[in-house]
Amino acid sequence: MDDTLPILAVNGLHITFAGTQPFTAVNNISFAIQKGKTLAIVGESGSGKSLTALAIMGLLPTAASLQGSITLQTAQINATLEQNYPQDIRGKEIGMVFQEPMSSLNPVMRVGKQLKEAILTHQPITGDAAKTLAIDWLGKVQLPQPEKIYDRYPHQLSGGQKQRIMIAMAMCNYPALLIADEPTTALDVTVQQEIIRLMHYLQQEYGTAMIFITHDLGLAATIADDVLVMYNGEMMEYGTANDVLSNPQNPYTKALLLCRPSAAQKGERLPIVADILHPQNIAQIPSPQKGIPIGNTLLSVKDLKVWFPQEQNILGTPRSYFKAVDGVSFDLHKGEVLGLVGESGCGKSTLSRALMGLVPVYEGAIHFGDQNLAILSSKEWRPIRSKIQMIFQDPYSSLNPRMTIGDMLTEPLKVHGIASGSGLLPEARRLLDLVQLPSTALNKYPHEFSGGQRQRIGIARALAPSPEILICDESVSALDVSIQAQVLNLLKDLQAEFGLTYLFIAHDLAVVHYISNRVMVMQSGIIVESGPAEQVLKHPTDDYTKRLIAAIV
Repeated sequence: MDDTLPILAVNGLHITFAGTQPFTAVNNISFAIQKGKTLAIVGESGSGKSLTALAIMGLLPTAASLQGSITLQTAQINATLEQNYPQDIRGKEIGMVFQEPMSSLNPVMRVGKQLKEAILTHQPITGDAAKTLAIDWLGKVQLPQPEKIYDRYPHQLSGGQKQRIMIAMAMCNYPALLIADEPTTALDVTVQQEIIRLMHYLQQEYGTAMIFITHDLGLAATIADDVLVMYNGEMMEYGTANDVLSNPQNPYTKALLLCRPSAAQKGERLPIVADILHPQNIAQIPSPQKGIPIGNTLLSVKDLKVWFPQEQNILGTPRSYFKAVDGVSFDLHKGEVLGLVGESGCGKSTLSRALMGLVPVYEGAIHFGDQNLAILSSKEWRPIRSKIQMIFQDPYSSLNPRMTIGDMLTEPLKVHGIASGSGLLPEARRLLDLVQLPSTALNKYPHEFSGGQRQRIGIARALAPSPEILICDESVSALDVSIQAQVLNLLKDLQAEFGLTYLFIAHDLAVVHYISNRVMVMQSGIIVESGPAEQVLKHPTDDYTKRLIAAIV
């Protein structure tokens, strides 16, 4: 391989889709990546970032038409070769980490076997050697007890753990080019740092070039040598990371950098890209909603334990437990935003599901009003569920692809007896209006919306039964910075209008600091530190909290 030549050169890439209304998804994009270097491609959802990566991998939809040239040192991929893509390139010469690990892993196949299969496909080694190498890679991506993880199914792992499996699968064959499409979206800051260090190690060890697609500009500044900014399929800016992110010339790049929450913006409405690109609209932006006063205790959790049986004896009696939540206590006050942070697998999502009655409580109490939710039966939970709702992390998998938006919004209205008959559609339209979506969305399906719009639909569905508490489980982590700003503004507006109380779970500490009144830090199933957001995140006392904050890029 000639080290003087780029590993990958893309020239005049043009991707169009035929149909009744043909459109250009990527227009005349050109860039090159040298051995051992990283190119970050940044931009909002729908800018063409992922399509560019799919073109390089030969995975474009059949309806797409490709023009231009994509030259790897070992092959040239063009419009002709797109139909006959060299199979030995994909997975061996070019590895790819997809954004969504939930849909990238086979749900009925153990993760170790999937990793072993990827190794055997491209390496001439025995099955036993492939298993040993697979377990070694599980350790390299910082998964605990790799031998046990090898035998688990995807549903037995957290989102962050699944993403690390995908990273191991993409890297295990030492590719010349690694394409990482939002690879750290589901990861907390400390694991994100570990994964980035691992990717850097691979680059140094094997001279791997990398395309890193992300909406996190801070991460792009940390990991990339060069940055390409895309908007609506066009190249806005391209150059070294220092030039593009420290001294941006294009108004769009400047707008992206201003959308990210910061400590200085706490209590203020976040700017969005449209505001900055079209300053005449700023006068029409509503003034920041004043924070509502914090009230009395609304939910009280006392010594909550959520334990899952592991080993069992011959009679089925558990010998040991996995202690996902182990003695957690806290109060949630009316009108406040309580942030919950911690590494992937620390028990955040399990805690939230226990508060929703979705996992059994081993021990402890959850007091809501005069009821202990921890001891309620499924039937007794139904009236409570209208008062405690959840906005899930993934707007793609949390919406039923076979249901229209109208059906999704009217279903909880009917289940909880809020509306019926002719009153259903007006109420559904009101919910869409609350999340700033047009009423025409009622007859559409989830696949017809962007990620940010789907998250708004998830928020509208959660608001349908008029809850008192909203649990936001990583509800903005998968969104680009501008859409994230819109959703955070929306959550603050809804809180001011309806007096909502939030449990806000996230791994982005800048977002948690911006939106939260108080913060709890969770590690290995216990709360290690809690207090006002400013105190915990600016002046931490626990060593674990200090490590989390030190890992922020």
